[in-house]
Amino acid sequence: MRVSVVGAGLGGLCLAQGLHGAGIEADVYERDPAITARFQGYRLVLSPVGFEALRGCLPPRWHPLLDAIVGDAYGERLILDPQLNQIGELGPGRPGIVIDRQVLRHLLLTGLAVHTGAALTCYDVLADGKVEARFAHGGPATTDLLVGADGVGSAVRAVLSPRTTPTDTGVRFVIGRTPLTERFAGLTRAFGSKIAGDGVSLLLGAMRFRTPPKEAAEELAPEVALPDVRDYVRWAMILPPNGSFGASTPQETVLSRMEGWHPDLRALIEQSDPDNSTLLSIRVVEPRERWAPGPVTLLGDAIHATSPTGGNGANTALRDADLLRRCLIEAAEGRQNLLGAVGDYERQMLEYGVEAVRHSLDALPAFVPKPEPA
Repeated sequence: MRVSVVGAGLGGLCLAQGLHGAGIEADVYERDPAITARFQGYRLVLSPVGFEALRGCLPPRWHPLLDAIVGDAYGERLILDPQLNQIGELGPGRPGIVIDRQVLRHLLLTGLAVHTGAALTCYDVLADGKVEARFAHGGPATTDLLVGADGVGSAVRAVLSPRTTPTDTGVRFVIGRTPLTERFAGLTRAFGSKIAGDGVSLLLGAMRFRTPPKEAAEELAPEVALPDVRDYVRWAMILPPNGSFGASTPQETVLSRMEGWHPDLRALIEQSDPDNSTLLSIRVVEPRERWAPGPVTLLGDAIHATSPTGGNGANTALRDADLLRRCLIEAAEGRQNLLGAVGDYERQMLEYGVEAVRHSLDALPAFVPKPEPA
């Protein structure tokens, strides 16, 4: 059996690792010109379900390394004013651990065949049931199963399920990260909380590695090369729905809305990495139809993109990867045919995927400031 995965995000790479470990051929096709073409290094919170799905797809020999490079998720989930005084509560948080996306992506890339600069243009299901995928550069690929793990703007979904399209929530946010110095360690009470300012919300999260990733890999799994990343604070400022970005830098946009804020909060933004800060929009993809059964399927944000306020986007993609891995192993071992295995995956994935999107949208209003006056 050969599987072609379109998209080298966390879900697609996790699936490819899981299939590789099971002896199933898996190739990954990524439209970016290089793996490092875009910075993808912000902190993620993994739920117990997401973490166990990730472990299930990784070789057991890497489990000690995975345990070493994560951190512990904690925080009071308060609502604070810009001077860090408590003015409310967000409610209890969910248990989980934190991991750096860039570090995890490098771990998942290890040993995989990834074709970069491979933007999918179209695909055809052939008479023998296989799929021929064609790309903007390079020759076509013939595969038993094509998996669209290519994100919110999925080229695979556009063909497979054209009526399933992204919805822009109208919410924008600026995200960045700052080295976790002794000064910023004192912001512990703000980690996991919402700082409610004048028309904006600022969210902070600490990424404290149990062991620095590069050192952990050298000691526990020398075949894995991980970035030399140190502890940092991930920050995200959510703008009101009609908030503008203008021509200023991400840091300038944030600082312009922090007049009179606590000096430590302003310093956190001033000392952030300018190359790793960006403006993003919150778009969701809600599954709206069940496509015809066949040798093409979808995974992760390509079919159920969530708002980050739900904390379940990466977790759901990893869950997809582990579920599809297990279904395909059953097909490879002859316990059912390929289309039956894919159908089992889709039925379960669509059920919990719809719920994940709804949960994330239900959580969004608690973090979004009121619209600015016209």
